[in-house]
Parts: sequence; C-alpha cells; structure tokens
Amino acid sequence: MDSENQCVDILTWISENDDLMSRFLALSGIDPQYMREAAGEPGFLAAVVGFLMEHEPTLLAYCEARNVAPEQVVSLWHELGGRSSFETSI
Repeated sequence: MDSENQCVDILTWISENDDLMSRFLALSGIDPQYMREAAGEPGFLAAVVGFLMEHEPTLLAYCEARNVAPEQVVSLWHELGGRSSFETSI
C-alpha cells in the first residue's frame, strides 16, 4: 500500500471509532465540517500518522485491526518527515 493510501486507511480506521475521532479532532484542532479541506493541506497526512505515533496503545490497536506491522507505520511516519518527542529529545 502506498503512503497516501496507508494514511487514508489510518484516517478511516480512526473515523470508525467515535472516541478516537473526537480525540483526533480535538488534538488537531480541525473542525469536522472542514475535514475534506484539511485533508488537502500539506502536513495533514503526517498529522494523521502522528496521531498514532504519539499514543502507543492506539498505534498497536490500529496495527492489530488492520494486520499491519507497527514498523510499517513508523517507516511511514519517517517518510512523511515525522519525529517522535523521544527522537527530538536526544
């Protein structure tokens, strides 16, 4: 699966769970009515992957549900230019 499709899959998975979607919207500051617009903005895909990367239980839940290795999401995160708070503190 290419990067963009992987990000769309992550967002789809998030949107299937009301609690996760509420948390994503709250943390990202995106108004639900502008989600389509936001999806076209630079950095949106990285924000979607970053949402998983910043909460290991959510990352692992996604990986289990979609049968994806966590390392694949980490690789995607790095491909999109993401860094974890741990990596930037070293």
